[in-house]
Amino acid sequence: MRTKAALLRESNTPWQIEEVELGDPKAHEIKIRMEAAGMCHSDHHLVTGGIPMAGFPILGGHEGAGVVEQLGEGVTDFEVGDHVVLSFIPSCGKCPSCKAGLANLCDFGAMLLQGEAVSDNTFRIQTPAGENVYPMTLLGTFSPYMVVHEASAVKIDKDIPFEVAALVGCGIPTGYGSSTRSGDVRPGEDVAIVGVGGVGTAALQGAIIAGARNVFAIDPVEWKREQAMKFGATHTFASVEEAAMTIAEVTQGHMAHKVIVTVGEVHGKDVDLWMGITAKAGTCVLTGMGNMMESDVTLNLAMLTLLQKRLQGTIFGGANPKLDIPQLLSMYKLGKLNIDDMITRQYRLDQINEGYQDMLEGRNIRGVIRYTDEDH
Repeated sequence: MRTKAALLRESNTPWQIEEVELGDPKAHEIKIRMEAAGMCHSDHHLVTGGIPMAGFPILGGHEGAGVVEQLGEGVTDFEVGDHVVLSFIPSCGKCPSCKAGLANLCDFGAMLLQGEAVSDNTFRIQTPAGENVYPMTLLGTFSPYMVVHEASAVKIDKDIPFEVAALVGCGIPTGYGSSTRSGDVRPGEDVAIVGVGGVGTAALQGAIIAGARNVFAIDPVEWKREQAMKFGATHTFASVEEAAMTIAEVTQGHMAHKVIVTVGEVHGKDVDLWMGITAKAGTCVLTGMGNMMESDVTLNLAMLTLLQKRLQGTIFGGANPKLDIPQLLSMYKLGKLNIDDMITRQYRLDQINEGYQDMLEGRNIRGVIRYTDEDH
């Protein structure tokens, strides 16, 4: 079928709305009519080249929710009409990582940037001129329709608003899990959240739900700091340097047991700064993405050893997509997880560049593209 999509033709250029040809689902794939797509900072890394795909043009988008329209051969876990969330981390349930309880490190993840479907290593999307299109993490939610492997979809209750459901495909579990799983925040611990956009706000909520005593939110944007207080932060600061003295005073010099770094772009020169507000035997969780082409890090190795600190990487917050996505949405339905107030603005697909400009200028916690009947 022919549909439209937001494509990136080369690095450091705007998204372009173009027509594409979408193939039918093959074995173990499903076709989805998209209803909403989250605008995550990771897709901006495609623009800058920080996340290099295997080729151009690139179809962006890795947060999304929609309705199953067609089933490929062998699909048994979904039916036409099911509401689903797209998980940017597929979970096959069969590889060594999945069997070991590390579904967020599923072996399918090794193919996320190659553009070829995991089912048969062919492309599902082409331009009218016949060019192969490389979808972000084998999804491409910046299009009203998509064909994905069943391992990348999670069935959800039909009473969940699609704009809410979309964020649980990446930002919510990544942030929430950074605190509760990878960070293992315990009751009574002091936690610093560095960067309180979409992922950071989810991390903040995760820390509070886990029982954190003090939650220090750090972000250069005043409006985001104000929002962090509404979500439960006990203190806010514009920078780590500004925060350090107060964190030391509040914690009697112990510093933060857990530091969750959810900035839009991680730079190696800042790592030692984040470790500096991490307590002895504490953990600094790096959730934000750095440029894949860079490897320089500033880190005092002696202090890392002598104070027995941990520097922890995380993807998807250490979460299990098939388990945690429904669980987080059940918490939302019970009023225990505030997702509604994280959705700052909704956009049409043709407003995508405006939406990302709003994100970069600090006007959104999370922007969402909402598809309408005109798109379908």
